[in-house]
Amino acid sequence: MKRTLATLTILAALASAAPQALAFSIDELNGAEWTGTWPEGQSAIAAKVQVLLGRGGASPGVIDGVMGMNVEKALRGFEEIHGLPVDGQMDGDVWSRLNGSEPAFTRYTVSEKDVAGLVEAIPEDKAEQARMERLGYVSAAEALAEKFHMDIDFLRHLNPESDFAPGSSIIVANPGERLKVPVAHLIADKSDERLMAYDGEGRLRLSYPATIGSDETPSPSGTHQVKVIVDDPDYTYTPKEEGAEKLRLPPGPNGLVGNVWIGLSAPTYGIHGTPDPAHISRTNSSGCVRLTNWDAGELAHTIERGIPVEFRE
Repeated sequence: MKRTLATLTILAALASAAPQALAFSIDELNGAEWTGTWPEGQSAIAAKVQVLLGRGGASPGVIDGVMGMNVEKALRGFEEIHGLPVDGQMDGDVWSRLNGSEPAFTRYTVSEKDVAGLVEAIPEDKAEQARMERLGYVSAAEALAEKFHMDIDFLRHLNPESDFAPGSSIIVANPGERLKVPVAHLIADKSDERLMAYDGEGRLRLSYPATIGSDETPSPSGTHQVKVIVDDPDYTYTPKEEGAEKLRLPPGPNGLVGNVWIGLSAPTYGIHGTPDPAHISRTNSSGCVRLTNWDAGELAHTIERGIPVEFRE
């Protein structure tokens, strides 16, 4: 059937007026219970489980309310950490271990500090980035999403009326404090795209989804050592154009290596953060191990220089 411009305009108006999915209330999020199956799409139970997995040492990456591959990785990590059969599946035993006393979501009042240091935009051109003082957050929503380990779209979904200005009361995840556990060595599993931290007795203590190399820019092989740990690093960028000069990119969470650099004894390789947390373990890296900024920050504050990092195929 041929549709006129007027008809298409009416259809577009009707679509825009169609009711949108309602945001979850804080009671729905905190009161969610495991019933044996994952609901389709975004759900309160998936969001709650993501928060609780992270608190238990098994990061799901961004908290977005969706059961996906990073949640499955986190479930496997949680099961191993807590001595449960490892299959990456949610069940009653996992749920009983997850279900803590602290609420998974809470209300938070945005402060002036939360929105300080925002930048207007991050240019794609690296030469333009090099002229900036800092590669900071571009919006209050972005800064708050990272602070609470959340996907920015999910944060907005939970707070559809908020402008995230200082004084605003918003619903956010309650990821808890950074974990501080004994770590004797790290394993970067290339096939599973996970970084795992073990104690001196060989027990898994932390599990993170990770982006580890690509076919074009593979990560190193074998075992290397942590050489340096740097918070808020700047970064030396080498342009691909022949003869182009190296660029010093300023620090900031939206820099190429995010807000943490853990340099390895293998030259130019490291473990670091990212400006794109939602893409962790879903895209390629330039050979390094890429984590969310908050996972990289937690790891950096629980390890010491000299510990071995094994790259496993």
